[in-house]
Amino acid sequence: MFSLHPQLEQDCFQLGDLPLCRLLLMNDRQYPWLILVPRKTDTRELLELDENDQKQLMQESNLIGQLLLEVFFAEKLNVAALGNMVPQLHLHHIARFHHDPAWPAPVWGKHPALCYSEKESDEVKAKILDFLAKKAPAFTAVQLS
Repeated sequence: MFSLHPQLEQDCFQLGDLPLCRLLLMNDRQYPWLILVPRKTDTRELLELDENDQKQLMQESNLIGQLLLEVFFAEKLNVAALGNMVPQLHLHHIARFHHDPAWPAPVWGKHPALCYSEKESDEVKAKILDFLAKKAPAFTAVQLS
């Protein structure tokens, strides 16, 4: 049975499910930062997904990239699957801007997270969910956080 790694549960808001992945919003208002987590048990690496799931993950990743470009007007997308601290397979999608606090370096380890206020998180979630309602009919919102 699928469950999120405790660190992802602690650091993120759970938004819902696409056909393969759970969609998370990182609780860091410095960057629009979404994470896809394939709902597969004991999967650590992309290559452990079968061919169909790899294709589905790429489609979902492209959708999230499109979301960050269109909704948040990202100047650059950073997409990464590190897994050094959280071994569960997850794919980060971060909207980057020339004015963001870590630019041009990677975001990891640069600055501590600045959590959203409740109002800010509600506004960001609404933008994301509105985009997905229009562009991803297979998306199912979850009421976990």
